[in-house]
Amino acid sequence: MPDIPSTLAECAVAVLSTSDARAKTSLSRAVTAAFRASQAAGAPMPVGHAAPPMRPARPARPELLDPRDVPRRKPGSPEGRIALLHAIAHIELNAVDLHWDIIARFSDTPMPAGFAADWVKAADEESKHFNLMCDCLEAMGSHYGALPAHAGMWRAAEDTAEDLMGRLAVVPMVLEARGLDVTPGMIEVFRKAKDQRAVDALEVIYAEEVAHVAYGSKWFHFLCGRHDLDPKDVFHDLVQRYFHGPLKPPFNDEKRAEAGLPPDFYWPLAVSG
Repeated sequence: MPDIPSTLAECAVAVLSTSDARAKTSLSRAVTAAFRASQAAGAPMPVGHAAPPMRPARPARPELLDPRDVPRRKPGSPEGRIALLHAIAHIELNAVDLHWDIIARFSDTPMPAGFAADWVKAADEESKHFNLMCDCLEAMGSHYGALPAHAGMWRAAEDTAEDLMGRLAVVPMVLEARGLDVTPGMIEVFRKAKDQRAVDALEVIYAEEVAHVAYGSKWFHFLCGRHDLDPKDVFHDLVQRYFHGPLKPPFNDEKRAEAGLPPDFYWPLAVSG
């Protein structure tokens, strides 16, 4: 069992500062267990304050490339399916860091206790998702780091490093909501290939990501209420400021609604972007 810092913000920085991907997710899950144990004992771990790094520590591999330079492979082949799993693993690892980063980076913003608890739960689930994808890759004779990956995944975090409402709008309510749109198609790719391990893993991810989008929507609306702002107008302004390009349909309207995202939040950004 690793040494766990005494505050949640310090724990977040410890996860962000861990470069090995499996070690990062292991520490993330250990912190979550310690956090839950402190809650159960009636003495919840304090959030505290800590200064996170602008960029999280990462392993030497995968090589990070401009999105235009990442090779595209057709998912109908085993190589294409490995590339798809690798891309998902990379997204999940970034999500682990994003959820810990929001706890540490905005620890000076007064928020209800449930805010940190939600992102701890999300980070724990993203850690599980990363490990599920790694297990699938290893079952196919590959591993995380074997292929190049998208270098732009942390851009949203850097762009919104001083804007909590912007972070909530862009990360859970745009980027993670996009996962709800595309995951059913990915599940179908592996179902056709009769890869039940990958199907099962992706179904876990699909089911749990709805809550992560919902956390974003919940706390975004909370902050809008605190400042007496119209959530839809603010969302449109922030996405146009921080997200580069229009939102791309088709949208999974049903799952987005389940997560607290009504169509009039995102459709105008698709048609007018």
